[in-house]
Amino acid sequence: MKGPKKKKPTRRDFIELAIILVVFAVIYLTGSQAKVFGKVQQAVLYTGIMNARELDEMAIKEANYNFKFTNESGQIVSAQTLKGKTVFMNIWATWCAPCVAEMPGINALYEKVKDDKDVVFLMISEDRDFQKAKDWIADKGFDLPIHQLASQLPTVYETGVVPTTFVISKDGKIVVKKTGMANYNTKRFERLLRK
Repeated sequence: MKGPKKKKPTRRDFIELAIILVVFAVIYLTGSQAKVFGKVQQAVLYTGIMNARELDEMAIKEANYNFKFTNESGQIVSAQTLKGKTVFMNIWATWCAPCVAEMPGINALYEKVKDDKDVVFLMISEDRDFQKAKDWIADKGFDLPIHQLASQLPTVYETGVVPTTFVISKDGKIVVKKTGMANYNTKRFERLLRK
C-alpha cells in the first residue's frame, strides 16, 4: 500500500514565500529589527508569563561597587555612591529587541518608585554611541535616567547577555540576577524594590 501523495508546491505557495521573504528583507535592510521584534516580544511580556522574580537565598551574592559610569550630563560617577541604596541595574542596548521589549515595563516601574530616595535605577547602555541611546529614550518619552560605563564592569555582573538585570539590596547583596527579557512592572517586584 502506498502512502498519500505529497502535495506539490503551488504558485500561491511560492508567492506567499516571496512575500514573507520581502517583508523580512525590508525589516533587515531598514534596520528595524529591534523595533519590530521588540514589539512582538513586548506582546509576550504582557501575558505575564515572563514576570521577574527574586532569587532564592542560595543564589544571593555580594555586590561589587568597584566601577564607574557616565550619566546623561557626561559626569563620571563612582558606583561607590550607590552603597546603602537599592539599585535596579539593567544592561541594555537600542539594537537589542528584548531590551526594547522590556523597556516600557521598566519605565512604568521607575515611574512608580522614582520618588523613593532609597531606590536607584542604573540603566547602563551598551550602545557605542551614547547619544543614540539618549535620543532613543527621549523619542519613546521615557523618564529613565540612562548611563554608560566609564570603566570595566566587575566580573560578578558579566553575563555576555543583553538585557541583564540585577537588583542590589541596601546591604550590598545581589538579590536578583535575570538574563534575558522580563516584565518587572509587577506589584511583587515593586514591593521587592521598596523593602
